[in-house]
Amino acid sequence: MSFPLSPSMRNSLRQIASALRSSGDPGAGNHPVAALLLVTASMALLVGIAAVARSAALAGVDPLQIMFFRNFFCVFLMLPLLWRRGASLVRTSQPRLYAFRVAVSFIAMLSYFEALALLPMAEVTAIGFLAPLFGALFAIYLLREHVGLDRWVALFAGFAGAMIMLRPSGTAFGPGQIAALVWALSMGLIGPLIKQLTESDDADRIVFITNLVSVPLSIIPALWVWTWPPLAVWPQLVLLGVFAVLGHMTLVRGFAIADASLAMTFNFSRLPFSVLVGYLVFGELIDGWTWAGAIVIFAASVFVTHRESKLARNTLSSQE
Repeated sequence: MSFPLSPSMRNSLRQIASALRSSGDPGAGNHPVAALLLVTASMALLVGIAAVARSAALAGVDPLQIMFFRNFFCVFLMLPLLWRRGASLVRTSQPRLYAFRVAVSFIAMLSYFEALALLPMAEVTAIGFLAPLFGALFAIYLLREHVGLDRWVALFAGFAGAMIMLRPSGTAFGPGQIAALVWALSMGLIGPLIKQLTESDDADRIVFITNLVSVPLSIIPALWVWTWPPLAVWPQLVLLGVFAVLGHMTLVRGFAIADASLAMTFNFSRLPFSVLVGYLVFGELIDGWTWAGAIVIFAASVFVTHRESKLARNTLSSQE
């Protein structure tokens, strides 16, 4: 049984499909709904990174080595793309911006994997929800974005939803919490940097160059603690690369078709996926507070996406 779609609905679906196809191109335009889909998919994949990295850390792999293997397998898995595109994949007019982006990413990855080795995934996720708030501030300063009341409401509502779900226990502020806070601050800065890179470079180039430069940078500290991972852990390390490639390709595409401050609002969708992975993999039960927080996060995302989509349509109509 099929349901007939109205002309306006068909047109909206065509626009979303077109935005998804062109999201990898530099300067891909403004498409809030497509950005929501891409960033949400990215958050699901990045939760996979967290689960695999924590599992590897619990198996005895040092966070410095986890960071190296994540970068190495990213580049390895993207070699077919390099074969197809050749030198154009690494040719850019923004080398300094990439250098800054890689440096910040290095800090973010190191602090993230260190936090996952010391804290439960849920607590790291809770602290990480400061990243969209930091990101909005960086977007105002670096990109001169106008962050309106709607986005601020959605940001704080999403953060409130995260706190409802995770209910921080007030434990002592130790090295793990400091590492998670550094990660949140770094991720808040990475969002606007990605947005700047997408103005001139396509998504595949951004992901490849970032990881290519990160490999030699991350192997240096890894060598200081190097021990060969157990054989049983190697499939997890490869899977880490798979999640990282797909997660960051979708993330960069999401930032390419929306303002950085808006795209970071959708980062709160990471939490329901974290809860689901916690339940399926670690047997953590889902209580009423978790569902209440998820509803708040979902409502905030729907609200800001609807408002931004409406503004985008009005802007497009005024230009025609």
